[in-house]
Amino acid sequence: MRFTLLTLFPEPIDAYFASSIMARAVQKGLVQYRCVNIRDFALDTHRTCDDAPYGGGAGMVLKAEPLAAALDSVGAAGLHTIYPTPAGRSLTTALVEQLGAHEELVLICGRYEGIDQRVIDLYVDDEISIGDYVLSSGELAALVIVDVLYRHLDGVITRESLQEESFQDGLLEYPHYTRPEVFRSRGVPEVLLSGHHERIREWRTQQRIDKTRRARPDLYEAWLSRSAPDGKE
Repeated sequence: MRFTLLTLFPEPIDAYFASSIMARAVQKGLVQYRCVNIRDFALDTHRTCDDAPYGGGAGMVLKAEPLAAALDSVGAAGLHTIYPTPAGRSLTTALVEQLGAHEELVLICGRYEGIDQRVIDLYVDDEISIGDYVLSSGELAALVIVDVLYRHLDGVITRESLQEESFQDGLLEYPHYTRPEVFRSRGVPEVLLSGHHERIREWRTQQRIDKTRRARPDLYEAWLSRSAPDGKE
């Protein structure tokens, strides 16, 4: 899969693609990426890419000309282009599966008050929100989208590791334990030491249900309505 990211600040993006599991995915050829500096397409010697908004108000807005030129340089008109923004539709597991069908994605990393609406109208296929809050860095939001996508590529993470993750079937993940067996007077649940695989599976399933009910009652009610129409678990 190929990711093209347009940004004013390429440093965090380059660092991310050179780190940990992502670095190995790049080395294996499972992931390719381009990081394009929008400032390279500015029209003045000061490489200005933002200006005050028409109509007044606080903050600055990314200018249309350099951003559009950067998008043209990567052929964005023929690719699925994403603008991460709090005003977009929510990033969910279902949406991740849809985006994963694309061989290449272009992501625009916004800054300040956002980008000129005319760029959105002309180029953007998807406005996506990673949560109901505002970040100062569009790079972080774009990398969240990249991260949830690339880890599902064959060869990046084992299929087994993905099977029981949070949200895969509407429930949150069960708690995990590792050595030592006792930590600050707290022991590992005995069932995990039993070696009884069926009992462990049942315990983990119940832990997922209980955790979802406590932490995300909205998810729990949705799961319950699908799995137990009579209202019983």
